Amino acid sequence: MRSIWNGAISFGLVSIPVKLVNATENHSVSFRQIHAEDGGRIRYRKVCELEEKEVTQAEIGKAYEDADGSMIPITEEDLASLPLPTAKTIEIVAFVPASEIDPLQMDTAYYLSANGVPAAKPYTLLREALKRSRRVAIAKYALRGRERLGMLRVVDDVIAMHGLLWPDEIREPEEVAPQGDVTVRDAELDLAEALMATLGDVDLESLHDDYREAVEAMIAAKVEGGGAAPETAAPEGEGGKVIDLMAALESSVRAAQEARSGGAEGAGEAEVTPIKGRRAPASPKSSGGAKKSTSTAAKKAAAKKTPAKKSASKTTGTTAKSTTKSTTKSTSKATAKSAARSTGKKATPPAKKRSSA
Repeated sequence: MRSIWNGAISFGLVSIPVKLVNATENHSVSFRQIHAEDGGRIRYRKVCELEEKEVTQAEIGKAYEDADGSMIPITEEDLASLPLPTAKTIEIVAFVPASEIDPLQMDTAYYLSANGVPAAKPYTLLREALKRSRRVAIAKYALRGRERLGMLRVVDDVIAMHGLLWPDEIREPEEVAPQGDVTVRDAELDLAEALMATLGDVDLESLHDDYREAVEAMIAAKVEGGGAAPETAAPEGEGGKVIDLMAALESSVRAAQEARSGGAEGAGEAEVTPIKGRRAPASPKSSGGAKKSTSTAAKKAAAKKTPAKKSASKTTGTTAKSTTKSTTKSTSKATAKSAARSTGKKATPPAKKRSSA
């Protein structure tokens, strides 16, 4: 990567020669301005208003426009004479927890590379010190003719520097929040949290610029056949339509669950498929767990009913035994009476059993 600045990190009495390289790059598709009628390029030319002629870059200087519109020339010598100790130095002024840096202050990101073999040891020392302390370094540096604020932190095995806006460059959020008293119910918060849990985390590497891809596809289609790429129906916006917040949240939770489960239909709520490298959000128990629970409950119920069955069986057996004995006794008496009638003799009653004393 090409360096855009060479200097040194000032760490107390330690000086670390470094090179500054851009940590980010812009992938946006750029366009040129043309004359719509004939396709000719539109170019900007630098013209002197007094002489009404085009001038070269070498003829152009700097000036400050005063309140009355007059121009005050500023030369490179004027700027060079200003006291700017950070012109070639990233001067560390403090070490603070990263939580103290407001993300609103974050600006352009750079990588700091050790410039030469002698810089390797102090560079590594600063990197490891930042790791162990779990802090970031606040520094001042100069780039493109102005002094800036920066934050140094460790990314893998490299020291990265984020440009920071000065505190007075951050606007106060006046009249930005909703006006008037707005009440949010607990039920609405519960649904909002359920939606957040369903959406869960995301692998940032999986995100991409859909608009840029559509622009590139459209340009490729024009290059190949002179036509436009197939249009994709854009989702209709709700505009200023008043919606039922609870219904919208419930629908959002269902839609997120269906999207995460691949649209599979099943009993109960859809399970949430975890994304690689993250903890899966809370989800309903699977059907396997339900079957196991049902089976256990059935066994317990059967165990409770078993004594009743035994009791009923015992009672039935006793009743059947008693009925059989009674029927046998009645049959014997009837047979004896019938025999006596046929012979003319009285039936002799059966001898009573003697009880043993």
